[in-house]
Amino acid sequence: MEPLVLGVALLVMLVGLLGVVVPVMPGLLLVWLAACASLLWQGADATGWVLVAVQTALFGLGTAATIYLPTRTGRAGGLGARTAGTTLLGAVAGFVLIPVVGLLLGAGVGLYVGERVRLGYHEAAWTSTVGVVRAYGLGVLVELGLGLLMVGLWAGAVLLRL
Repeated sequence: MEPLVLGVALLVMLVGLLGVVVPVMPGLLLVWLAACASLLWQGADATGWVLVAVQTALFGLGTAATIYLPTRTGRAGGLGARTAGTTLLGAVAGFVLIPVVGLLLGAGVGLYVGERVRLGYHEAAWTSTVGVVRAYGLGVLVELGLGLLMVGLWAGAVLLRL
C-alpha cells in the first residue's frame, strides 16, 4: 500500500508542477497537498510535522511571489482597478475562446487594453504591459523553483523514512 500512496503523491506533485507553468489548476497547492498528506501518512511524528511546516513555508513563499511581483510592478507603474478589471475580463474571455492557453493570452490583451485606455498611447501601454508580464513570469519561475524544491525535499524525506 505504501508504494501506491507514494506513487500517487508523486504523480499529483508532477501534475502540480505542470499546473505552475500552465495556470489551469492550482499547481503549487497540489504539490503542497500531496507532499503534506503523504508525509503525514508515512508517520505523524515530530519529523513529519517539521517537514509539513517546511513545505507550508515554501508554499507560502511561492504563492506570494506570483502575487506580489506583478502587483508591485503594476502599482509602481500606476495600474489601477480599471486595468485589473480589463485584465480579468480578458483572461476569462480568452479561457472561454481558447481553453488553457487563452487564459494567459486574454489576460495579456486585457492588460494592454486597460493600459492603452489609461495611458492613451501605444508605447507607454506596451512598456507597462511588458513590465507586468515580465514580473509575472519571474513570479512563475520563483514558484516553479520552490515547487521543485518541495518535491526534492519530499523525495529526500521519503527515501530517508523507507
